[in-house]
Amino acid sequence: MTGIASYGAYVPLWRLSREAIMKGLRGEKAIRNFDEDSTTMAVAAAIDCLKGRSREAIDGLLFASTTAPYKEKQIATTIAAAVDLRRDIITADFCNSLRSGTTALRAALDAVKAGSAKQVLVVAADCRMGAPGTGFEQNCGDGAAALLIGDSDVAVNIEAWHSISNELHDIWRRDDDDFIRSWEDRFVYSMGYADTVTETVSALLQECGLGPNDFTKTIFAAPTARVHGEISRRLGLDPKTQVQDHLFDVMGNTGAAYPLMLLVAALEETKPGDCLLLTSYGNGSDASVLRVTDQIEKIRDRRGMKGHLATKRIVDDYRIYLQWRELLTFEAQPTPPGGYISSSAQWRDRSQIFPLHGLKCRACGGIHYPPQRVCPRCRTKDQFDEVRLSDKRGKIYTFSADNLCSRREAPRVTAIIDFEGGGRMATMMTDRVLEEIEVGMSVELSFRKLASQDGVHNYFWKSIPLRG
Repeated sequence: MTGIASYGAYVPLWRLSREAIMKGLRGEKAIRNFDEDSTTMAVAAAIDCLKGRSREAIDGLLFASTTAPYKEKQIATTIAAAVDLRRDIITADFCNSLRSGTTALRAALDAVKAGSAKQVLVVAADCRMGAPGTGFEQNCGDGAAALLIGDSDVAVNIEAWHSISNELHDIWRRDDDDFIRSWEDRFVYSMGYADTVTETVSALLQECGLGPNDFTKTIFAAPTARVHGEISRRLGLDPKTQVQDHLFDVMGNTGAAYPLMLLVAALEETKPGDCLLLTSYGNGSDASVLRVTDQIEKIRDRRGMKGHLATKRIVDDYRIYLQWRELLTFEAQPTPPGGYISSSAQWRDRSQIFPLHGLKCRACGGIHYPPQRVCPRCRTKDQFDEVRLSDKRGKIYTFSADNLCSRREAPRVTAIIDFEGGGRMATMMTDRVLEEIEVGMSVELSFRKLASQDGVHNYFWKSIPLRG
C-alpha cells in the first residue's frame, strides 16, 4: 500500500476583506505578509506535516508552485535545508502550471512505488496576483500544503489515477508578467476547466468501475465558486454532502496548492473507510481515487487547515495590501547596509541560518545561539553538539519597538526570547500587534524573508505569537 502518511498546511494569519477591494463584495481572502513568499509558506506547511515524525527518514522533497521566487534556482533545496532534512535526498521543483501540485504528488507516488525512495515530502505553495480590479484579484488567495508519501503507516491509500493533457491558452503568465492573464471567461471555464475535468473524472470512474455515489467527499479546485457548483452538478454529485467546501469566502483560490489544501481540509473530517475523489486542473487534469485507513486517527494533531483558518487578523485597508505586494510604495525603501548578500558567508553559516542550529554544551548542557567556540556559561571550549531551535517554542524575555523603519513594517519589533529547554535568542517579530505584546508572551518561530538585494532573497527565522 502506497499513499499519504501525513499531511500539513499553512494559511497566512492575515486576511484581506473583499469589501476593501470593491464595495459590496463579501468574504475575505488569505494574504501573505510582506516578509512571506511561496518558499516561507512551504516551509511552514512542511513543518506542520512532519510533526512527530523523523526527519532523517525523509528521502525526497518535491516543491510545486507557479510563484517560485527564482526562475533559475531550485527552491526545494532551500525548503529541505530550513526543515533540516538530510542532504542525500531527492529534490525537485515542479513549476509553471496550476496542476504542478498534483503532478508532484504523482511523481512522489511513482518514486515510492518504484522503490527509489521510502518517504517523499510533497509541498505546494502559491501567492499569485491578479491585476487590481479584476476577478483574479478578488478570488486569489495565498497558502501552502504538504503531504508525506510513503509505503508504511499509510493514512490515505491512493488507489487509482488518471490524467489528461489539454493544450489550451486559457490562463497564463509570461516571464515578465506580474499579473495573471486569461482568455474570455466563458471559453476558459467551459471549454477549459469544466470539459477537461469532466472528461478526466469520467475516464477514471470507468476504469475503476465506480459511480458518483461511491464517494464520501470530492475535491474540486475550481477557479470560481460558481464554476465549483456547476462541475459538481455536471458530475451528478450532491454539493451539500459529497463536495468539499471550496473555501472561497475565507481563503480564496491558492493556485497550485489549492487542490492539496482542499484535500487536507477534507481529510480533517474523514473517517476510516471513506472514499475520496481528488481533481486538479491546468492545461489538462489529474484525478485520483483515495481510500482512508485507520492510520488517519494518528495524525489528527496537526494544525492543518482548521487551525490556521481559525486564527486570523483582518486587513481592511487596501493600501496595506498593495504595499505588501510591492505595488504601492509610500517612500523609497532603504537599502540594507553591507552591499551584496554574501553567498559564500551564507553557505559557510548555512546550518545556523536555514535549520537554525544552536550549540548544546556537553559539559554543562547550556544551549546558546549564535554558535560560539567557548561556552558562555562554563567556558568549556569546542565541546558541543548541534541542536535544532527552529521547532522550539519560547517566551519573550524583553522587547523593543522601532518606528524609524520602513512604513510597511513600522514599528519594527525586536524580541529577546527564551526557548523551552534552554537557550536565548534575539529575533525580529512579525505577525504581531504591538499593543498585545508583553513580557512572558508565548511565541514560536517562522521562516521569513528578510530582504531581497541584487536579485538574492535572504531568509531567516522570526518570532511570531503562538497561533492556537
